[in-house]
Amino acid sequence: MQHDIHYQNHGPPPNVAQQQGLVLPTPSMQNQMHELAKTLPPPRKQNTACDACRSRKVKLSALSIEELSLHVRLFYDIRFISGAHPANRHFVQQATSEKKRGSAVSRRPRNLSTASSSSNNTSPPATVKYASPIPETPSTPPTAGQTHLPLMVRYGFCPPLTLSTPTRDVLYFVFAPPDQPSTESFVFPPGHVHSPYDAWGELASKLEDEKFRSEFALDLVEVFFQIVHTRLPLLNPEQFRSRLQLQPTAVPSTTPPLHPALVATVLAWGTKFSEHPLLVADRRRPGGQSLLAKTLIDRARDLAEALKVHRVPSSDHVVISLLIEPLQNQNPDDPNGFHGFWLTSATRHLLDLGINHKSVMANIQDPESRGTMIFAWWMTCISDAYASAYYRRKPVLDDDDYDIDFYTVDPVNPDMLDSQGPAPSPREQLEFLGYYRAAHSLARTARQMSRQLWRPATDSDGVSFDSLCTFANALTEWRDEFLNLVGVPSNFEGEWDFVSAVSSCASDATYHVMWIILFNAIDDFGVKEQNTGINLSHNQPEIDAAKRKVADEALHGALRIAGLAGVLTSNGYLRLDPAVMHISCILAGTLLARLGRPEVTNCIAGLKQYSYAYEEAGDQANEMSRLFNRVRMGEQELNHMASVAPRVGSSSSPHSPHGHAMVVDDHRTNGSSSHNFSATAGSFSKPSIYGQ
Repeated sequence: MQHDIHYQNHGPPPNVAQQQGLVLPTPSMQNQMHELAKTLPPPRKQNTACDACRSRKVKLSALSIEELSLHVRLFYDIRFISGAHPANRHFVQQATSEKKRGSAVSRRPRNLSTASSSSNNTSPPATVKYASPIPETPSTPPTAGQTHLPLMVRYGFCPPLTLSTPTRDVLYFVFAPPDQPSTESFVFPPGHVHSPYDAWGELASKLEDEKFRSEFALDLVEVFFQIVHTRLPLLNPEQFRSRLQLQPTAVPSTTPPLHPALVATVLAWGTKFSEHPLLVADRRRPGGQSLLAKTLIDRARDLAEALKVHRVPSSDHVVISLLIEPLQNQNPDDPNGFHGFWLTSATRHLLDLGINHKSVMANIQDPESRGTMIFAWWMTCISDAYASAYYRRKPVLDDDDYDIDFYTVDPVNPDMLDSQGPAPSPREQLEFLGYYRAAHSLARTARQMSRQLWRPATDSDGVSFDSLCTFANALTEWRDEFLNLVGVPSNFEGEWDFVSAVSSCASDATYHVMWIILFNAIDDFGVKEQNTGINLSHNQPEIDAAKRKVADEALHGALRIAGLAGVLTSNGYLRLDPAVMHISCILAGTLLARLGRPEVTNCIAGLKQYSYAYEEAGDQANEMSRLFNRVRMGEQELNHMASVAPRVGSSSSPHSPHGHAMVVDDHRTNGSSSHNFSATAGSFSKPSIYGQ
């Protein structure tokens, strides 16, 4: 079989890692990344009737299994998701309103027993157990005869999927047939046998086979560790693979199985980037999107909600929440994205667990758990600050909400290193720690910006001149201290692999996008002194100079990001990026489009490549192109910054007709060193993974 993998040696999936030219991390490197980076209560007793039935005065009888699925099952199985999914709320109301719609003939006596349907006077014995909608030990996926109900209702959680559910049983839920048929009709080969999986392409029917499901899941796990784990090293790869218990040669273990929501989340990540033949066939539809990948994202989120991942603080729930957040649609306006919800859940879990206290961290005896929580804390802390600046909201954390420091990551375990490869030098380990020191410094600046810029008072009055100067000085100081250390170097020596390229480009872009955010805020709100006329005559020259400085830095940052996006796009790296450069491409491209700059084509091309894994990126690229065309036709897109914004052709950075070969750094006038970056200056190897 083409997708068979030699998992005994933890070999990479052949459809990703063995493609010539793309350098992805080996299993030993994956373990090293984690080393560096480093229950649920029992169900409470319920009454017979739910609140919805009680409010409608519906008396629930002991019914047959079919009727039970529309009454008691709806209460026991989806009470935890009815509020989150309006579609499910319809089924609850439909079931509990049956008394009003049904006839007298359809109503059954209240004392009817499921054990003896011929007797109207006997109560159900105390030992009667309602049959489960799925077997205690599932042997086959839920049948397709119930496809009129959503999966969470059709599949049921009675008995529920719990933390002790084996992973093989979790796969029955994750890979159950789709809820709805696809709107696009596939052209199946002659002799194709109809399957409830047909909405996912011609090869999806193989998911009916348990052995294939296990092999497919293992393939997706390997894709996750090779691509996503490099940016989000929250899991221990060796432990995760061992606890999966899916390999044919796996020895039964007494170790508890993996959290079902964690398994579903990792598999959903794998479907975003895997080139498995099943997913390739599923993408043969308009837009090239995988319906299976979209479905697994929804199921991972539904399963996390059902198992109260967002409500119960635990280390597993922290990790799951941090992995779900970037997995979702990155459009803040998407009603199903719950944008920022899972990041906020992880933040509150960490606070509830006391991870923000140095004394608590010091008392965690297990080095593995301590290292994971340290990395999770700093990832959450930094992401919360950056997201507040990106999406115009107040951050959850303050500077004084924690007292742990950065130099608490344990040294690399020598046993986890590749014996045949060189050990990381102290300089490399310090660079790893230095990256987070730089990221935290920039995060504090972003946090300060968000608390001042996204206030109602700023919206109505404008940005104060003092705040404007404070933020500009803070960003300039960060650039002078950190950009040379963590950004893209001015010259490349040797070939850069996927991890090095994306990491440095992301650090570089995160700094430059802060200037764009500041530019957009001033353009939207104006400067308070100019808006109100207070002390304007005295401060007018200084205000104009500060605005011009921000406009110059914002344009420079947008051009820089466009150049970085061009290089990553030309190498096919953005098809493998878990949304690290996504927001930078959007903000930089939008500014370039508003200024009528032709370099916007780099960001448009990058977003189109992002659409391989994030469907909304294609729509964002099209909107950016329309904005650019409107500006070139003479439409004005600037407000308070229109008088100081550079015009087309004012920059010394030339535009290349090839879109990505441009120098994005001009010589700065503020005394900082320049970072000339050109696609032609590097030696990135062109991957052949996509047949380019």
